[in-house]
Amino acid sequence: MLEPNFKQYKPYFELLDQLFEIERKLKNIEESNSISRNLNKMKDIFETNLFSSSTSSTSSEIGFTYHNPIGESYNETRLDLEASIAGNSTENLVIKEVIKPIIRYKSGGSTLIARKGVVVVESKN
Repeated sequence: MLEPNFKQYKPYFELLDQLFEIERKLKNIEESNSISRNLNKMKDIFETNLFSSSTSSTSSEIGFTYHNPIGESYNETRLDLEASIAGNSTENLVIKEVIKPIIRYKSGGSTLIARKGVVVVESKN
């Protein structure tokens, strides 16, 4: 479910997009462990500490996460993605490129789609 009130968090989404881009670029760098460690710490801030307050007992259960759906199957029933289809076939579609990751808001045990991912899909042929 997409919640319209998440528009107020657009600056956070832009930061998460940048973290996603850094993570994607790190795959091409040798010995990226120290950078990965910093990246994971920043992701953890978004997932657990961004909205925390010292008085809230559930603060660690509120935050944003992003998901990279590269390689996953795609069909028109997916509500978490906006897709452009590359090629002529619309059967057996697979996500080939992720322009923007899916951003989810988690609170307690539930999650909501805060922003749809933007992807390019192609037939698996």
